[in-house]
Amino acid sequence: MYFTHFVISFIVSSFTVVVITLIRKVFKRQLTAKWRYYLWFLMFLGLTLPFIPTNILQVENYFNVDVNQSTQINSSSTSMKQTPGEENWMQDFSVSVNRLDLTVLNEILANIWILGILILSVLAINACLKLKKIKSSIINIENNDIIALFEQCKQQLNISNHLIIGVSPLIKTPMTFGLFKTYIVLPIRFEEWLSKEEIEYILLHELNHYKYKDMVWNYIVVIYQIVYWFNPLVWFAFKEMRLDREIACDTAVLNTLDRQNYVDYGNTIINFVDKNAQAKEHFSLTNQLNGSKRQIKTRIESIASYTMETRKLKLKSLAIFLLVGVVITSQIPIISVMGAEDNYHHLNNEQTVYEDLSKHFTDYEGSFVLYSMKDDTYRIYNEEKSTLRVSPNSTYKIYSALFGLETNVISNNHSILKWNGVEYPYDSWNKDQNLSTAMKNSVTWYFQQLDQSVQKDTIQAYLNEIGYGNNNLSGGLSQYWLESSLKISPIEQVQVLKGFYTNQYGFKDKNIQTVKNAIKLEEKDGAMLSGKTGTGSVNGKNISGWFIGYVETEKDTFFFATNIQSEEKAYGSKAAEITLAILREKGMY
Repeated sequence: MYFTHFVISFIVSSFTVVVITLIRKVFKRQLTAKWRYYLWFLMFLGLTLPFIPTNILQVENYFNVDVNQSTQINSSSTSMKQTPGEENWMQDFSVSVNRLDLTVLNEILANIWILGILILSVLAINACLKLKKIKSSIINIENNDIIALFEQCKQQLNISNHLIIGVSPLIKTPMTFGLFKTYIVLPIRFEEWLSKEEIEYILLHELNHYKYKDMVWNYIVVIYQIVYWFNPLVWFAFKEMRLDREIACDTAVLNTLDRQNYVDYGNTIINFVDKNAQAKEHFSLTNQLNGSKRQIKTRIESIASYTMETRKLKLKSLAIFLLVGVVITSQIPIISVMGAEDNYHHLNNEQTVYEDLSKHFTDYEGSFVLYSMKDDTYRIYNEEKSTLRVSPNSTYKIYSALFGLETNVISNNHSILKWNGVEYPYDSWNKDQNLSTAMKNSVTWYFQQLDQSVQKDTIQAYLNEIGYGNNNLSGGLSQYWLESSLKISPIEQVQVLKGFYTNQYGFKDKNIQTVKNAIKLEEKDGAMLSGKTGTGSVNGKNISGWFIGYVETEKDTFFFATNIQSEEKAYGSKAAEITLAILREKGMY
């Protein structure tokens, strides 16, 4: 969901920029110029985090905002309608939840984001073309004294690689650029108005850019600017990063000079302020000696206050850098929770057979999972959908009942809960309920009352114990299993149901049996069918249908889960029809 990802990206990128900016301000005197610049490299970590897949929790429904706390009863039914006097466990008793539909907003944001990327990509290409034009205008330097000085500066900085140095009539300030070949370009006839010492300062400055690999980072910065074009804080951060980069290079040059030369170096930079005839670029693919007057002023102040960096200061800088790194990476759990990345559950079972049952799923997106306890074999239709986590809806009532029994909110002998007095379209809902009638008629209010009595922390502990999907209760006790935060895949439905059936989680045997009795549906030809349907309805549209359960025969027990999805006609009863047709076809029921 793009809206979710957009919000995450904006929050994480903004938080990262704010943290680095505050640290730079608060610990200004405890940071060397180099480490002050290096702090910005942690920003790339923060900007990358939202795009790293996470598999911890999904809280997609932070953005599925409830319009109000009410629910709407959806009394639609499928072709298998209940006739007077007939008990039909396939009838749908679905509750429609009202939620803000962000589909349109999601599409609008995605389109705006892509449009912004395209526009800025064009501007970046234009910047590359301008750079190419400068590159083609470069004239080799023929002055042997300048070439010798250049080689001397390279040796001073221990640079042995071949670099291209030249002049161009298209520039007014020294610059360094190039991804695979490095070009150091000076304004044409620079030697006429610069002294040999000033030229040496300029060459040392530009060579330090090469030493710091700033040319490579220029391109990386452009990529992140394009991706995060919507966040002005990111643009501000990169502007500050470029300033800190220049100050770091200034400091590196000062480290090689005597104190009496500091003023001359500062004056060399000032000489270029009035010569900046360069057009404003949206993207900086070059490292330029000069900048805006504000930037030049900041650099001159830094030069004027420069003192040799002590070992203690460098250690402090390293400690601050590591601290900021910890703060930025601490966002990972938050991103994992918000990221909606835990949409899938991956099955690890070598004995899995994938089948084509598409003829049963006409007009529906869906999946079918069947597990044989005897053979320990899975038979699956639609591998992708079988691992996709969706809301369990009323199928969750199996476990809500079990948790209620385990905590003694209800018992086998006394499971009656008083009707809440709300008038529902289903007559069977408008009366006191026990576990058997509540499960049979899928009385939602009954299980909501159970959850309220069991309480959130206890439910969370039980869900963690049985490994129920994403275990996410953030949707609230009245809503979390109704098209809200709790999600589970068909494969997980089968796995958890098998664990329930065999009581591998260590619940009380009598409670397991009580729930088993409540979900028994019918018996035919010596085979017992048990299970629970569920219908997911949002804003009056039935978008998801479930049928989970098991068939007990003399030779084996088969566990199954069917889920179907559509824009508005997916019912639990239809999922049951599909399931029975498949089981019949396989001769299992």
